[in-house]
Amino acid sequence: MLTFENPAIRIQNLTKTFGDHTVLNKLSFDIPRGKITTILGFSGAGKSTLIKHILGLVQPTSGYISVLDRDLSSLKDVELREFRQSFGMLFQYAALFDSLNAIENVAFPLREFTKLSNEEIIKRCEDLLESVGLEPIAFQKIPSELSGGMRKRVGLARALSLQPDIMLYDEPTTGLDPITTHMVDNLIRSTSEKHKDREMTSVIISHDVKATLRISDFVAFLDRGNIVEYLPASEFAKSDNELVQEFVNL
Repeated sequence: MLTFENPAIRIQNLTKTFGDHTVLNKLSFDIPRGKITTILGFSGAGKSTLIKHILGLVQPTSGYISVLDRDLSSLKDVELREFRQSFGMLFQYAALFDSLNAIENVAFPLREFTKLSNEEIIKRCEDLLESVGLEPIAFQKIPSELSGGMRKRVGLARALSLQPDIMLYDEPTTGLDPITTHMVDNLIRSTSEKHKDREMTSVIISHDVKATLRISDFVAFLDRGNIVEYLPASEFAKSDNELVQEFVNL
């Protein structure tokens, strides 16, 4: 199992049970700072539950999770809410506000959590949207007027608005055509590169093996609540783990 000095996220013996059902089972692994780490696994493997633990949305039944050197179990509710501003998240279907245009979608967290003036907010939103490749002509459009790829760009700009230390991606290419999927993959990689100087960490939940191997630095395979393989992306497809090979060759 890979270990890292001063990781962004450290998980040790993390267990989560719901009644008689164990979702995470003594899970232990590190996620390095400033890299793209993708977590692969079949449906029901525990990927979504793991993300909820990283965000501090659920508490473990037992075990320990540290994010950016903070023990999440030691944080009070108010501290947790403030700490979550360290995260950006691109949801599976972008999860934009239907009635707000692109600018106002990106502006939402800035209005909620900063004291910037309206002029400063609009300028930052325009800069963010341009940085993720959205054309200015689309800035005033509402989500229903945007393509799937454009909605992803707006969602990513919003996720980056508070300059997060950790970016989370939940199945970022689900439901997209191959060309748009390729665009989103490139966007994730280029976003990571743009924020390399401040060691922004990217964590992706995915089932797309091809994209994972192309854009990730490290790949972890989650099965039945535990990591059964964890390798640099360049080595993952060569794993001799039978489950990994079954997944890679689907």
